Amino acid sequence: MKSTKTLRIKNSLIRLYFTINGALAIIILLMIFFFLLNEGYPAIKEIGLGEFLFKSRWMPSSGDPGYGTLALILSTLIVAFGAMVISIPWGIVTAGYISEIAPKKIQEILKTTIETLAVFPSVVLGFIALTTVAPLVARIFGLSNGLTALTGSIMLSVMALPTIISISEDALNSVPKEYKEAAIAMGATRWEVLKKVTYPSASSGILAAVMLGFGRAIGETMTVLMATGNSLAMPMTDIHGIPFPDFLTSVRTLTATIAIEGSDVPWGSIHYHSLFVVGAILFVLTFIINLIADLAINRFKGGNG
Repeated sequence: MKSTKTLRIKNSLIRLYFTINGALAIIILLMIFFFLLNEGYPAIKEIGLGEFLFKSRWMPSSGDPGYGTLALILSTLIVAFGAMVISIPWGIVTAGYISEIAPKKIQEILKTTIETLAVFPSVVLGFIALTTVAPLVARIFGLSNGLTALTGSIMLSVMALPTIISISEDALNSVPKEYKEAAIAMGATRWEVLKKVTYPSASSGILAAVMLGFGRAIGETMTVLMATGNSLAMPMTDIHGIPFPDFLTSVRTLTATIAIEGSDVPWGSIHYHSLFVVGAILFVLTFIINLIADLAINRFKGGNG
């Protein structure tokens, strides 16, 4: 009887320990968000949230200051979107190869390579962009400067690749074998099974991989700072009167803005508080993307439960 009571108390303490740790993660996240809002509030009160979100002129140190972040937000989304255009097909095909086609030894080599790529220092990739990729982009497109949104997208696609491949591969491996065996029994080839059975069955997991890769690309700082030229102009061009994203122009992202200006800004100034507003905007963007990815993962788990 006594041992049963002791076991119950022990289980309750273990449950409490895990609950506290889980709650702590949420509390820290909320504390970061409220800290950003609290530090950014003086700038919002002085300037207005509308100017931050809908104006494109970011010149906080000018005699005629501007605090619009629209160009920074669009630059961030354009670079991340360009990275996804490159990395999504690349990552999904690689995941399919590792999961369904590659021999065991090749699988291990590829997984080790991808894991290494995931921990590769971003400053080194930024230096490669600066010295190799940017001159190549400039030569191909006849530009005077290759530090463009396209260069940033190319480098971010490489950085997002490990996330997309790893999670997509897990999703592909989770597809029940019975599905594939039934397709093979009906005369489908390995390629047809992969295309018509495995990929569609793992679609929610692959979507989650893509969204998390997108989040990884949006949050990157050092590589985009070194690869994109850091121009504050709107990254759009008119084609027949219709605005389109301009991948061949220099851009500056939200993360690069905080990194460039954070160390030199006078503490307590409106410029100082404005950088926290930039951080809060980045936080909300990342949160929305991770929320969509989480919903996709839950759907994926539910579909296989």
